[in-house]
Amino acid sequence: MIERYETAAMRDIWSEENKYRTWLDVELAVCHAWAEEGLIPIEAYESIRKKAFFDIDRIKEVESKVHHDVIAFVSCVAASVGEWGRFIHLGLTSSDVLDTASALLLRQSLGIILEELAILYEEVLKKAFLYKYTPCIGRTHGVHAEPMSFGLKLLNWHSQLKRSEERLILAKKQISYGKISGAAGTYAHCPPSIEEKACAFLGLKPAPISNQILQRDRHAFLILSLALLGSTLENIAQEIRHLQRTEVLEVMEPFASGQKGSSAMPHKRNPILCERICGMARLLRGYALSAMENVALWHERDISHSSVERIIWPDVFHILHYMIALLINIVGHMEVNAEKMIKNIELTKGLIFSQRVLLALVEKGMDRDEAYEAVQKYALECWNEKGTFKDMLTSDPIVSSLLSAEELQGFFDVSYYLRFVDDIFDRFK
Repeated sequence: MIERYETAAMRDIWSEENKYRTWLDVELAVCHAWAEEGLIPIEAYESIRKKAFFDIDRIKEVESKVHHDVIAFVSCVAASVGEWGRFIHLGLTSSDVLDTASALLLRQSLGIILEELAILYEEVLKKAFLYKYTPCIGRTHGVHAEPMSFGLKLLNWHSQLKRSEERLILAKKQISYGKISGAAGTYAHCPPSIEEKACAFLGLKPAPISNQILQRDRHAFLILSLALLGSTLENIAQEIRHLQRTEVLEVMEPFASGQKGSSAMPHKRNPILCERICGMARLLRGYALSAMENVALWHERDISHSSVERIIWPDVFHILHYMIALLINIVGHMEVNAEKMIKNIELTKGLIFSQRVLLALVEKGMDRDEAYEAVQKYALECWNEKGTFKDMLTSDPIVSSLLSAEELQGFFDVSYYLRFVDDIFDRFK
């Protein structure tokens, strides 16, 4: 990941140091299991546990000759142990170490994402309650529809984020598996009891079945779930971008002191943070496709997935962690213009109350098609700025014969559309 979008937490997890440390954890867990089975002397295991270490520069030096990173790692660790080094990697194939260690790295990363996600959806929920009764216009197809509350918009974001959490919790369960089953998954050189013990030491479950690797549908589901969360973050960011447009100007993302929006136009205040989130979501969806391509491998395993995973796994977590942190800041400090929301509700001169008038005419006995035609006629005239919608309806003899001026006035009340807001919010207590 380029430095611009790195996060410290993900950098620590996906560092070379932590990668080899996690590989060593797997090797030590297997040695521990062999010791409990009696194949390795307990004193040998204790010596291995105390002495085993790695030197990254030395690993790279060996790898430059053997062109195999796991062999280079095992050779270096074995040399650090001395006479008992022959028990390092006993009965294992490279993927036993790689896939089991990857499960630990992915789980560590996902734990951070879940922690940050909880902060985000709680911040969104807090703002939803703050703007629970703040009226704004609801838009469909980008066109004014009917009044709603800004709090409901935020509550919908909160609900989306909670669903993402549910998917990620399931994904965490599905990737929390290790495999110590050998080159073709037959346990020929390392019995299932070793896998069970080693995985237990590492806090993982043994895969019920594997071949040379853990099947990549597990990992694809994780990356898909992360990409879907990214799309939810994009949905929120894109809405804020729309609401920040000059013609709308209901919500604005934070703008730091001394910040400049354009090199040419000093007046510009662009939604660059939200645009960044939208751009990064595209990367996540691309990585999701790569993860799905990794599912179909030749026979018991080929290596075509390996180069892909070396790139997409750390990148996905860096990107998503960055996006979540950015959106926490945006939601926490966004400027909400309630007065502009009211002005925008009034922008169409009452057109947004057309459905109430339509239903009232139908309730008075008017044929629905006729009522629709009558209401739409004045709506279109109102679009053409020939007067207010209410005045036009009042002047119509048929409408006025069915609805009194007082009744018509009542249909243009924004509070009518907010009367069930409490009921909806009660679902999220």
